[in-house]
Amino acid sequence: MRKPSRQRCHAALAGLVTLATAAVLSVSVTTPAAAADTWTEVGSDRADPLTESQGLTSVEVPAGSPNHYTGIGTIPIGVSSRGWNHVGDPDASYNGYYVEPYQSDSGSSKMYRVQAPGGAWSEYVHALSPGEALNNSFDTISPDGQWMVSGEWGTMTRLLVFPTPGVNPSTSPSANLPQASTINLDHAVRDVQGCDFVTATQLLCSSDDPAGTLFGITKPLLQIDLSAAPSGSGDVTGHVTALRQLPLRSSCSGTFEAEGIDYDRRTGTLRVIVVSPGFCVLTDSKTYRFTKS
Repeated sequence: MRKPSRQRCHAALAGLVTLATAAVLSVSVTTPAAAADTWTEVGSDRADPLTESQGLTSVEVPAGSPNHYTGIGTIPIGVSSRGWNHVGDPDASYNGYYVEPYQSDSGSSKMYRVQAPGGAWSEYVHALSPGEALNNSFDTISPDGQWMVSGEWGTMTRLLVFPTPGVNPSTSPSANLPQASTINLDHAVRDVQGCDFVTATQLLCSSDDPAGTLFGITKPLLQIDLSAAPSGSGDVTGHVTALRQLPLRSSCSGTFEAEGIDYDRRTGTLRVIVVSPGFCVLTDSKTYRFTKS
């Protein structure tokens, strides 16, 4: 199974010449969600469909590092040629390690590509457990750096916890990356594209839910409050709250896609990518910025 944004980006780019002559469709207007809205939109930036269409993360170490983004154009040829042809929403640890989540069509494993603070890359492969979806939508690293939360696609009542590859001393590129524990959610979530730690026991997540039947809104921003910080010593529970609908604005009408999410603890800024429908995937997809009100 493939997340639809990658297919849509390929289709949009392949048909650019033809689509450029099409008339611009009517503006899509969305009513804000009635749920508690504690995150206020403060601005936006264009999201490039090739290099900023899947995920993003702020990087604290080394100091002065630029934000990192992922998209179909950021996958190295040497990685895609081995079947790892989809990259999700990445994260960077507070001690400088950067981790990108990859999936392939094989249906037997996932891969996490890790860059050390010195610049060297390594790969950690996780063999799927029975019943585990092949999708590798995102990763987010706990504030202590030792644990990584990752997500599947579809309607789920859990998130997966792994030792952080390259950081946790139990991990090795030459060994299978095992699942350490599970976050059991008290409310189902659908099509979570990204999560990021705000504190050791709180996550913010972007959901691409197209139906709106779980929380009464489509494309919600979710907050997950944990009963304890994730670790390898046992499962924890997560209380899920839908905070608001993500912005759905474009010069084209059709289906939007919520993508990756990032919380920058240095500034308190939350950023979420929303990919526009149709031809406008190329022109007005946005990374929206929020601050807590």
